[in-house]
Amino acid sequence: MNPASNPWPVVELRQYTLHPGRRDDLVELFEREFVETQEACGMRLFGQFRDLDDTDRFVWLRGFAGMDARAAALGAFYGGPVWKAHRDAANATMIDSDDVLLLRLANGSSFPATLPSPVLHVTVSHSCLLTVDGSQATGRQPSTILTLLETEPSENTYPALPVRTGEHLFVALGAAPAAVASPLQRLRLEPTRRSAMYFSPA
Repeated sequence: MNPASNPWPVVELRQYTLHPGRRDDLVELFEREFVETQEACGMRLFGQFRDLDDTDRFVWLRGFAGMDARAAALGAFYGGPVWKAHRDAANATMIDSDDVLLLRLANGSSFPATLPSPVLHVTVSHSCLLTVDGSQATGRQPSTILTLLETEPSENTYPALPVRTGEHLFVALGAAPAAVASPLQRLRLEPTRRSAMYFSPA
């Protein structure tokens, strides 16, 4: 895919640390109130996930048409009636919601409509030489890497929502862990019921 033709080139990878036992409460509220309402404001929700190795972590991805569009979409949603009606309930489940990577699609990547396995593997690294089974993900992605992203260097256009700064990172989403030296983080994620990315067994 030509990156210029991708309608959602800017992506947030959001990781929330929740109060013990509150993840299902947030998932239920999120999927009832925040999916269609965010997309109506000009965003694309790529997926919501439970972390299989941390019962108190909720991970999700959303995309934007560009940095200016991101500012407009976030302003519309967080200034709108649905968030105002439910923000206290959502925030009550969270210890921290500021672990956010602002990314852009790399090497012509796109998001898959379905996942080839029940678990989505996420690898965060300083290196762009993300490999799976010895195949480099630069230029041409190996089949086990579904999506490759890298840090979006633009200034945060919606400072009310912090993002991590001062680091250039690469993020691989795959059907298997990316075999990269000294990864900063590995996640094993299970899609929630209404995740746009989901496993569809043959």
